[in-house]
Amino acid sequence: MKRKEVILATRNEGKLKEFQRLFQLVNIDLFSLKGFAELPEIVEDGLTFEENALKKALTVATFTQRIAIADDSGLMVDYLGGEPGVISARYAGTNASDEENNRKLLDKLKGAPDHLRNARFTCVLAIATPEGKKEVVIGECSGIITHEPKGQYGFGYDPIFFYPEYGKTFAEIEPEIKDRVCHRRKAVEKLLLILPHYIG
Repeated sequence: MKRKEVILATRNEGKLKEFQRLFQLVNIDLFSLKGFAELPEIVEDGLTFEENALKKALTVATFTQRIAIADDSGLMVDYLGGEPGVISARYAGTNASDEENNRKLLDKLKGAPDHLRNARFTCVLAIATPEGKKEVVIGECSGIITHEPKGQYGFGYDPIFFYPEYGKTFAEIEPEIKDRVCHRRKAVEKLLLILPHYIG
């Protein structure tokens, strides 16, 4: 059976590898936007994860004429009223590094006790076809923001996201283990249920 080509709406190779692991049992070849240099930048100006994910998926599907999957993921901290939320990737500025984003968040939580540092990762996945058919699923994972970064794995806020069930930050957990419990895994599991309606 010929494998379907699906485009993941990202140029982040770390994110691509994570999704490739999550989709490894599905009969698709998942590609990033790396081979589509001419694709114009997609401004993520939505007020919600859902709006941003749908905008990216529909834009990429139309441009590439392939089925596209887009995610908009972020960290939401209760104590900060849901920050950083939809601006998680650019919390400390448009071109901020992961370390700068983490440091800003830790600075804003300075002095906050552990019981007020509850947070959750949210992943919204949107799938779209070139014809405009679309759908959205959501996955979440709860944890606690640490006081200092720990761990060498992962990316983004993983070094400061403590996962109580494992007693470690996401960055201290090997990627294959993290994949079993993370917000993206939960969203992907939901997406796999509807994927046959898109790829046959």
